[in-house]
Amino acid sequence: MSPALDRRTRWVAGSAVALAVLFAGAATVATARGDGAGTGPRTPSSVSADAGFARDMAVHHQQAVEMSFIVRDGTRDEDVRRLAYDIANTQANQRGMLLGWLDLWELPKTAPDGQGPMSWMTGAHSGHDMQGMAGMQGMAGMEGMDHGGALMPGMATRAELAQLREARGEKAEILFLQLMTDHHEAGVDMARGCARQCIVPAEKRLAQGMVDAQRSELDLMADMLAARGSAPRP
Repeated sequence: MSPALDRRTRWVAGSAVALAVLFAGAATVATARGDGAGTGPRTPSSVSADAGFARDMAVHHQQAVEMSFIVRDGTRDEDVRRLAYDIANTQANQRGMLLGWLDLWELPKTAPDGQGPMSWMTGAHSGHDMQGMAGMQGMAGMEGMDHGGALMPGMATRAELAQLREARGEKAEILFLQLMTDHHEAGVDMARGCARQCIVPAEKRLAQGMVDAQRSELDLMADMLAARGSAPRP
């Protein structure tokens, strides 16, 4: 093959790849916007499950990332540090997607007046309503409130985060695994809610992926706690 023909072949191949990436990106944007949904709205409303889940899970993920970075400074155990890195990396990326969708939909990142966190979840949280979820965490859990003054299920309190920052070695590992277990259990409930209620296909797929991944991590964390002579908190 002549040099000129070889260059032309590489240019055509490169152009084909670029076009494929462009079309794939356009398809992803269209899916996230809800285009082609047929009977649904073009974009979710500010009070929709899609928007509510994106807002609340972005906040939920932010704390998981924070706890993961804290424990990486509190232990030298490679298994715990590897888990913390995986959680921080995954949830930071997912948080970026959720906030990006809100920007794409031109929706605020804070809930509208009268719409507190978790208000998008109709019915019950896997058998627990909001009052029940608050009761499970106790009054101390009220320190884990997010914007709007409503409790975010599974969130660590300020006091618990302070304890995690001060803890070292196995004590830090156990506390992190217990806090993250609570965090994941609530996150799975939230993600299941979106998988049922959200209308945007890309967001529903992301939510189901969160359910699958966090359930797997819950099993891993239970084993890691058992190896340290401990268990998830009741």
